[in-house]
Amino acid sequence: MPKKTQNYLLHLLGCLLFISIPIFSSPDFDTEKNLFALAPFQKSFFSYVLLIAFFYANYLYFIPKFYFTHRNFIFFTCIVASFFIITYVPGQFFNDAIMRIPMKMPMPQPRGRPMGPGPGGPMPWPFFMIFQGGSLLQCLMVFLLSFLLRTSQRLSHMQSEKLKTEVSYLRAQINPHFLFNTLNSLYALTIEKSDAAPEAVLKLSSMMRYVVTESGRDHVALESEIAYIKNYISLQQLRMDDATAFTFTVSGNAQGRQISPLLLIPFIENAFKYGLNPEEDSVIGVDINITDTQLLLNVKNKKVTMSLPAGEESGHGVENTRQRLQYLYPNKHELLIFDTADVFEVKLTLTLV
Repeated sequence: MPKKTQNYLLHLLGCLLFISIPIFSSPDFDTEKNLFALAPFQKSFFSYVLLIAFFYANYLYFIPKFYFTHRNFIFFTCIVASFFIITYVPGQFFNDAIMRIPMKMPMPQPRGRPMGPGPGGPMPWPFFMIFQGGSLLQCLMVFLLSFLLRTSQRLSHMQSEKLKTEVSYLRAQINPHFLFNTLNSLYALTIEKSDAAPEAVLKLSSMMRYVVTESGRDHVALESEIAYIKNYISLQQLRMDDATAFTFTVSGNAQGRQISPLLLIPFIENAFKYGLNPEEDSVIGVDINITDTQLLLNVKNKKVTMSLPAGEESGHGVENTRQRLQYLYPNKHELLIFDTADVFEVKLTLTLV
């Protein structure tokens, strides 16, 4: 069930439970009387309807429109006016009917001028009616509940937006590394006037199309992510010679599975970046195994002597991907990195969606 639908159902259930309070708490509930024909119940029920209206007016309008925009005077005025309406209006509609209800026993009257309502006695001032029947306390409770829910919702939304911004920032840091390395590979092929250059251009074009069209999404098809990895590896293989011991395997069924885009490639890119040197014996292994619920990635390379430009030695790609995993797959991944003097190995276990 969508989260939005769940929220609507929770609000509806809350309203039904709240509006049932005057029904079940009425002293005439277990009698054969028609509650809605009794003036005291009508007053109580109408007060609860006003409280619900006040809750949603505050939750949907007053707080976001005035409080969040720092128009505090207007916000305070609206709240005070709402308090007055809820505590005073029901009495104006129903007190006369309540006073006409005959008493079972005559009430003794104090000597002198009558102090209460009735023939010859004045009605209480509206200010004192506010404190009758716990109306002020009910208003305060409804106000606090709507205020806490709305501010909590806003805080959650702000945290979610911050998370999306951070993930987008990390993704933007990773993508230039792909472009830099693939362009270097293509440049090397064109210098050598290799017949493989046209095919490499097509694969580079496919990779860049994937980065532009898919990388902004939350999830992509796992098949597309693996196709991107295969294109990248194909470009890197053009640089290999007989001295490179390279293995690449994909096992399992990727069909119908989803993954966050560009999540696996930084580990593979890192292996080629620090493990491929035509002047040395290089060893690189990439294994992807897909089960019913998980993806297991194992990337291992022998460290070789590398001369990298300034700013390229830090390996931000792996660290950024570690942060993305924490953001996007909390408690749904295990990342193990083994870094020795001669070998660098990554083992990632990821719960698929």
